[in-house]
Amino acid sequence: MTRRARRTHNPAFEAKVALAGLMGEKTMVGLSQQFDVHANQINE
Repeated sequence: MTRRARRTHNPAFEAKVALAGLMGEKTMVGLSQQFDVHANQINE
C-alpha cells in the first residue's frame, strides 16, 4: 500500500465541506466519500 502525500485544503473547500455537514442531508460516511476526506476531519 502506498502512502498518499499530505494534502492541504484551501478555505473555500473547507467551508463547502462544513456547510454540507451542517445541512445534515448526508451521513458522515457519505460526506467523507463525496469530498475524499476522513470523517474525523469533517468532525473537526
